Amino acid sequence: MTLATSDRNTPRREKGLLFVPIAAATLVHNGLIACVNADGYAVEGSTATGLIYLGRFEETLHNEGADGEISVRIRTDHAFQFENSSADPVTQANFGDVCFIEDNQTVAATDGTGTRSKAGRVVGIDENGVWVE
Repeated sequence: MTLATSDRNTPRREKGLLFVPIAAATLVHNGLIACVNADGYAVEGSTATGLIYLGRFEETLHNEGADGEISVRIRTDHAFQFENSSADPVTQANFGDVCFIEDNQTVAATDGTGTRSKAGRVVGIDENGVWVE
């Protein structure tokens, strides 16, 4: 590149907002747990290993085609309140620890004997759910 000699419209992206290609034949819903699978494509949280927690989906989209044909906005860098597991609840003793993905809106205290992927760190627990960053 050469030295700029005039104004430049430099692209920017809001910190904490990712655009991630969606896995093939996958529907994602606004407000639910957002992850990427082992291939790096967006999927909803589920009881599965190999998922990487990113945050919360910011829109509902259905990729009816191949991997990556459309991308979805995912909000990161915030704490989100998700449902607390009824079978394996997060308690005050888990404050500051990592919790685990039970389904697309629920987190649990343990990895379910190796069946659940990590979510984020627990930063609050109340009657409405678990705050996860």
